[in-house]
Amino acid sequence: MRWERGRRSDNIEDRRGVRMSPRVAGGGLGAIVIVLIALFLGVDPRMLTQMMPAEQSVSPQQGEQQPAANDPLAQFVSVVLADTEDVWNALFARAGGQYREPVLVLFSGAVQSACGMAEAAVGPFYCPADQKVYIDLSFYHDLRSRFQAPGDFAQAYVIAHEVGHHVQNLLGIAGQVHERRQRVSQAEADALSVRQELQADCLAGVWAHHADRARQILEQGDVEEALIAAAQIGDDRVQMRDRGYVAPDSFTHGSGEQRVRWFRQGLDSGDLDRCDTFAPARV
Repeated sequence: MRWERGRRSDNIEDRRGVRMSPRVAGGGLGAIVIVLIALFLGVDPRMLTQMMPAEQSVSPQQGEQQPAANDPLAQFVSVVLADTEDVWNALFARAGGQYREPVLVLFSGAVQSACGMAEAAVGPFYCPADQKVYIDLSFYHDLRSRFQAPGDFAQAYVIAHEVGHHVQNLLGIAGQVHERRQRVSQAEADALSVRQELQADCLAGVWAHHADRARQILEQGDVEEALIAAAQIGDDRVQMRDRGYVAPDSFTHGSGEQRVRWFRQGLDSGDLDRCDTFAPARV
């Protein structure tokens, strides 16, 4: 991926090294576990944490700051975020709207968000309550070693997917899905989560389509890297790896095949209208 000369985003908040307080109302461990369960099930963590106000203490140096120039991975993330900003600003403007750029928070170990406290084990996530994307960069080591999905464009796909959730939030899709999930069974709620996640994959593909047309970011093998990553983090692959069996009824993100297909849909078309994962009877 050609990224080294790309623009760096100003919307980076570097919280790595910030000391988190173990004091959380209702019990620190309990709150973290609840948030992890909520994120795993595709439930808005605010539903479970709204009655558990959390506190944190940070080092005196805490504050929004840019990653150091000698931190290539953080610089890479900053460039990818900037590229998503350029694409989505243009697409929203073309549709007569205005894009609100999300903040990307780098953290290590654990982080406090408006959706509650979360540990690095949950992986990258988007919090609609504060419109921020959160990532512990150690996830990229897991992506390479645990999921067998190396490559810088695979890493970019992860950021673009979470930004896709931000786009869903701005378009009102996330709120509609959240409301619908409250009125249906758990199985139907999980199915809605799958459709929402697959749409975020498609939106990541839309970003890649327009970014490459505008700035020729893709190199040979990049698309394959993203497709491998999409396949490897599918629910079926993750469940087989972690449990030794696959339970389709418990999917919350979609199978590897589905994630690849919808990312490819966005990549090939560059068309938001082709990312309506809620319309077809089967995804």
